[in-house]
Amino acid sequence: MSGVAERKQAYFQKLNALLEGYQKILIVGADNVGSNQMQKVRKALRGKGVVLMGKNTMVRKAVRGYAESNAKLQAILPYIKGNVGLVFAKDDLSSISKIIGENKVAAPAKAGAFAPVDVIVPAGPTGMEPTQTSFLQALNIASKISKGQVDIINDVLLVQKGNKVGSSEATLLAKLNIKPFQYGLQIQTIYDEGSIYEASVLDITDEVILAKFGEGVKNIASLSLATGIPTVAALPHVLIKGYKNVLSIALGTDYSFPKVDTIKAYLANPTAFSSAPAVEEKGKGKTEAAPAKKEEPKEEEDEDMGLGLFD
Repeated sequence: MSGVAERKQAYFQKLNALLEGYQKILIVGADNVGSNQMQKVRKALRGKGVVLMGKNTMVRKAVRGYAESNAKLQAILPYIKGNVGLVFAKDDLSSISKIIGENKVAAPAKAGAFAPVDVIVPAGPTGMEPTQTSFLQALNIASKISKGQVDIINDVLLVQKGNKVGSSEATLLAKLNIKPFQYGLQIQTIYDEGSIYEASVLDITDEVILAKFGEGVKNIASLSLATGIPTVAALPHVLIKGYKNVLSIALGTDYSFPKVDTIKAYLANPTAFSSAPAVEEKGKGKTEAAPAKKEEPKEEEDEDMGLGLFD
């Protein structure tokens, strides 16, 4: 009994030290994760995070005791239920999540287990003997015999996500040597200095943030233009609209300024801005430029004509 009490006391001391030293905690599910796989995860996170498993009653008791000095930790208590563990981290949580996601192992489908993903049996040779066609027929899988073995004709959705794996489905997958599932730690909840987030937050990249920010700026600009309330987001649109109004007035009157001179010159003589068309010789694949007329301006004069309006 004294040994058990000592182990509990050591566990509480370790957990208290982690709660004091780390401000970020990942609450992870550990269903179907073996001890060997857990050791690999701990090794991969070495120097970046610490994985701590334990009975939920002991974890909640330790958190409640430490929460007397840090009330923010009370937020994680409702999420400590089921087969879960704690990952204490200091580094970027996205990198921690990536390491956890990479440490998954393929596993066979066991009868009675719930499928975390859709299980699809691909079309093609199975390596099964022709005498086992009745086994596939019982599962409503179309097959044929080719070169002394059974071939599945089309891809088959054997088990849908969320459904239980039957004994027949598990036997078929074992015969085909298919391991459809991958098991590892699953991030369920994130605690970050008193705030609670869902695991999907870690999937947000810089590109997603910039795209959302751009959409927000567009919405503000649209609202500003519709209501007439000036904002920084709408300023470029207001300036462009004002410039278009000034340009329209200049084109309709004798008023002029340097930027509008090129447009007026183009409207007065559009042909002066068109390049000489290429003429294809009959019977040949080569093209030559048509001879320039005497009245056309020189090349040096054409260079200024091609300048853009906003250059």
